[in-house]
Amino acid sequence: MPTAAIKICGISTGDSLDAAIRARADHAGFVFFPKSPRAVTPAEAMALSARAEGRIGRVGLFVDADDTLIGEAVGAARLDALQLHGSETPERAAQLRSRFGIPVWKALSVASAQDVAKAAGYAGAVDLVLFDAKTPGGALPGGMGLSFDWDLVAHWKGPVAWGLAGGLAPNNVAEAVRLTGTPLVDTSSGVESAPGIKDAGRIAAFCSAVRSAA
Repeated sequence: MPTAAIKICGISTGDSLDAAIRARADHAGFVFFPKSPRAVTPAEAMALSARAEGRIGRVGLFVDADDTLIGEAVGAARLDALQLHGSETPERAAQLRSRFGIPVWKALSVASAQDVAKAAGYAGAVDLVLFDAKTPGGALPGGMGLSFDWDLVAHWKGPVAWGLAGGLAPNNVAEAVRLTGTPLVDTSSGVESAPGIKDAGRIAAFCSAVRSAA
């Protein structure tokens, strides 16, 4: 089984970015959602992006954001992909993909097979769907350390590329990869010592665990 690609989301400091690069993660996620403890401004993301240039992919996370914010972030951080984590429709995703000319990922909150089935509606509109856990209350769309029943997406064969998120941490990600066959894993709180505070040791352990599952 090929090694799953690795995204460390919620990178907000140079130290955490360097830790992700040292651990050979494939993507760093910058959160442009003010309510998140991991939020960065376009100006902050610009400095991180310069540090990331040519070393790791740069993914911007947005929650029902308008074109102005997305445009500022894309320009400042030279993003390689947009990750939509709100209620964005396939039409909205396709519009953003066309306007900004970079890949679009869509996170889908999963608690049932019906939630997984929604992914098919995004075929042709996005480059990847990210199956994530549903969060209670909906104040924050992710980064809560919650997981869902991985059997729902085990060896999913849908019309679009996919990845797995939600509660992934160094102690369970190898099992998740082996059970689901996911081509990509995404973690945020699973590699933190406190909300928004990334832990270099946990980042290294997470990446090592992913590679051990291959």
